[in-house]
Amino acid sequence: MKTALTARFDLSFPLIQAPMAGTSTPELAAAVSNAGGLGSIAVGAVSAQEARQAIRATKALTDRPFNVNLFCHTPAAPDPARDRAWIDHLRPLFATFGAAPPETLNDIYQSFVTDDAKLAVLLEERPAVVSVHFGLPRPDQIAALKAAGIALIATATTPEEGRAAVAAGFDMIVAQGVEAGGHRGVFDPADDPRFATLPLTRLLARELDIPVIAAGGIMDGAGIAAALALGAVGAQLGTAFVSCPESAASPAYRAALAGPRAERTRVSPVLSGRPARGIENTFMRRADEALVAAYPYAYDIGKALNAAAGLQGDDGYAPQWAGQAAPLGRALPAAELVEVLAQETRDAVRDLQRLL
Repeated sequence: MKTALTARFDLSFPLIQAPMAGTSTPELAAAVSNAGGLGSIAVGAVSAQEARQAIRATKALTDRPFNVNLFCHTPAAPDPARDRAWIDHLRPLFATFGAAPPETLNDIYQSFVTDDAKLAVLLEERPAVVSVHFGLPRPDQIAALKAAGIALIATATTPEEGRAAVAAGFDMIVAQGVEAGGHRGVFDPADDPRFATLPLTRLLARELDIPVIAAGGIMDGAGIAAALALGAVGAQLGTAFVSCPESAASPAYRAALAGPRAERTRVSPVLSGRPARGIENTFMRRADEALVAAYPYAYDIGKALNAAAGLQGDDGYAPQWAGQAAPLGRALPAAELVEVLAQETRDAVRDLQRLL
């Protein structure tokens, strides 16, 4: 199964394990890379020093290529009035658990566009691949990464974003449909037409002159084969890997994915301030999306509310990110899952060939 993705990174299977901040681990990424896919770690939510540690921990477990993912959101200006409105809105929810909300919100995740300490780490460690979410780095950052021989992959949720990434010099595009679990990669959350994976992948594969990787709602080999049929050079799967023993998912998160709640996911900004798809929970149902603070300020209080609820044994405020096809997941070791996905894809391709 040879595509531009397998050729570029010497893979045996056209698969990327999605980065999944807070859930992916060096162990998960290394297992996927060692099995012939492209593993990923996420460093957008950690410091430059922690990013270096994660990269080195992954290098210690594999000599294969892996991907390092960054957040490139436009930094939000402080907005105390908006923050206060969100704090006051959530105050009764905190009171439910005998807790009080923080009185100020913090910018807990620095965007890569302002984080040259993290750029320095990447230039020193030189991972094979760097991918970005929420936007694009500065032109000088892109030039420095490319000069270091690092392949660059951007997330696009619209054709316009895909064209912007090509113009900026990116090597490949992840076409993220609205079915995908976790945060939407949309550059501007206020202008999101919510393209589905199928039309977005086909539009980008037809229009762009760089390889396109499909993402969103893909959980098995049939989905990967469908992505290839649409013109993608591979597929990126996230939710499929959350239940692997190598992931950092909590027992409650794993149980939710294995149960009936996984059939109902929802895109909501209330947990973090940016639209993200997760298993529908109490927080999504009770909070008013119109009042939410900006990202990542909203994530600061969201984490505090989840902590307060968690002390009472309530996981209804936890981010349990999941795509729309979550019930198709299998709780297998990562290497075994890659092998199963590869065989399913081969079988699906043969079935299509027989139909033709």
